[in-house]
Amino acid sequence: MADYDDGIIQCDSKGIRIRGYYFPWGTKVIPYSAVKGVQRVSLGTLRGKLRVWGTANMKYWANLDTKRPSKSMGLILDLGKAVKPFITPDDAVAVETLVREGAGLGPSDGSAVPSPFL
Repeated sequence: MADYDDGIIQCDSKGIRIRGYYFPWGTKVIPYSAVKGVQRVSLGTLRGKLRVWGTANMKYWANLDTKRPSKSMGLILDLGKAVKPFITPDDAVAVETLVREGAGLGPSDGSAVPSPFL
C-alpha cells in the first residue's frame, strides 16, 4: 500500500492520521478496520468550504485545515459513530482510494455528493 502525507492527512499501512482534529492541535488516529464507509463530497460556500475547523452540524467534525477555502472536494469518514470526521486532503481521490483499499470497501463509483452544511 502506498503512503500519502500532505502535512494534515496521512495514510500509511496502519491507517489514517488526521492532524489538527482535537483542540489545540491533537491528532486523531483511525485504523482502517474502524472505517465503515467513505463518501466523496463537493464543497460549497456553506457546505464546508469556509469551515476551517469544527462544525455547526454536530453530525460531522472538520479538522483544522486553513487551506480548505481553496479546495473543492472533501471526504466524510463513517466510523459507525454519531460524529463523522470531515477531511479535505490535498488529493481527496488518492486518499479515498487508499482508505477504501485499507478498509476493504471496494472501489469508488467516482461520484461526489454536495457536502452537508458545516
